[in-house]
Amino acid sequence: MADDNSRIHTPVLLERCIELLGPALLRPGAVFVDATLGMGGHSAGILERFPEATLVGLDRDPEALAIAGERLERFGDRVHLVHTVYDGIREAVEGLGFETVDGVLFDLGVSSLQLDRVERGFSYSKDAPLDMRMDSTSELTAETVLAEYSEADLRRIFREYGEEKLAGRYASRIVEAREQEPLTRSGQLVDLITKATPVAVQRQGHPAKRVFQALRIEVNQELAVLQRAIPAAIDALNVGGRIVVEAYQSLEDRIVKRELQARSTSSAPAGLPVELPEHRPELKLLIRGAELADDDEKAANPRATPVRLRAAERVRPANTGNKTATTTDQTRRRP
Repeated sequence: MADDNSRIHTPVLLERCIELLGPALLRPGAVFVDATLGMGGHSAGILERFPEATLVGLDRDPEALAIAGERLERFGDRVHLVHTVYDGIREAVEGLGFETVDGVLFDLGVSSLQLDRVERGFSYSKDAPLDMRMDSTSELTAETVLAEYSEADLRRIFREYGEEKLAGRYASRIVEAREQEPLTRSGQLVDLITKATPVAVQRQGHPAKRVFQALRIEVNQELAVLQRAIPAAIDALNVGGRIVVEAYQSLEDRIVKRELQARSTSSAPAGLPVELPEHRPELKLLIRGAELADDDEKAANPRATPVRLRAAERVRPANTGNKTATTTDQTRRRP
């Protein structure tokens, strides 16, 4: 199974991620956290390149953990896999006996495994049950959202998480339609949205794309989790440790950008004659702005097309008492 899946999964910007994380992972006994393990493509490449590094691989998807476990089995006791959402990074690391780590990688969004499994319901191009759970053990599904959320809440998530201009129209049509029959399959939802979309708008791209994105984010609480996870990951880093984040849509990237910029800026009050140590930046940005995939990468791996890569290095310890609180239930039902 691992071999079959390794052929369909090409890690995005693998060599660039290795280059950015490399200086931190050359340390003896280096600990690396793959916060979005997926099928283990990035982790396999990093473990091969850094033979003394230890991996802590996190994923909320039990199927992904099983596949990654087979793929990474050859690395033996250098691999530790944890079923958790990535805002549980602190508990995962400490639960394995590590106080700090040397590198953290986030490859955000829906994984190749989830996209390629039609029955998971993430794609608007194939008819499937309206599921969209990254963790199949959780309860909330896209079907539940569409059946139970109010029109106002549907409008809100389409607007906020999908940045959908027709959010109100789609929410209204969904509420009308569910009174006639339950919406249980992606094909039903796509047909409803298409009929509610002006022809001129349809020419700008698939009309269901943003609604499906919004539903996926709501079902998996992706943005709320990310807002907790990035600070927690930074706090877990050793001085000299590095964090690399690959984001695929503007909402994710905005959260990452805001936290990295805040931590790489002095917190000293304006006009202070001397910058005290506790006000100095915690991070040094390794990339100016966000780095995009080049044409060769996009040609080899189309899923790299929207990626925005950001990276930073910890240059001083966090202030005492400044740790970010994260969840303690590593296999919790819902974020």
